[in-house]
Amino acid sequence: QVQLVESGGGLMQAGGSLRLSCAASRNIFSFNAMQWYRQTPGKQRELVATMTSGGSTVYVDSVKGRFTISRDGAKNTVYLQMNSLKPEDTAVYFCKADGDFLDYWGQGTQVTVSS
Repeated sequence: QVQLVESGGGLMQAGGSLRLSCAASRNIFSFNAMQWYRQTPGKQRELVATMTSGGSTVYVDSVKGRFTISRDGAKNTVYLQMNSLKPEDTAVYFCKADGDFLDYWGQGTQVTVSS
C-alpha cells in the first residue's frame, strides 16, 4: 500500500507564497505521473499540475506562471510551489500518484488565501 502525506498548507495573504510537499512511501519514479489536485466545497476536484515520470509538466491555465511542480527523487517527495497566491486558490490540495493499475491519494492539506 502506498502512502502519500501532504504538508505545507496554511493561511496566507493574497500575493504571498506557499510550498506544498507530498512525501511518498515508494519511489516516485515508479509512478506514471505525480499530480496535484484541489477541491473546494461543493465543487469537483480540479487537476492543478502534473509531472510525468519523464519530467514533463502540465498546468491548469489558472495557475500557469504562478505554480511550479517539482520533485526530489532522493526524498521521494513532490512539491508544489505556489506564488502570487489569490483568494480563488483557496482549497484543499491533494497529491495523487498515478500507478499502472491503481491511483493513490493523500489526505489533503488546506490552503487559505485571504484578500
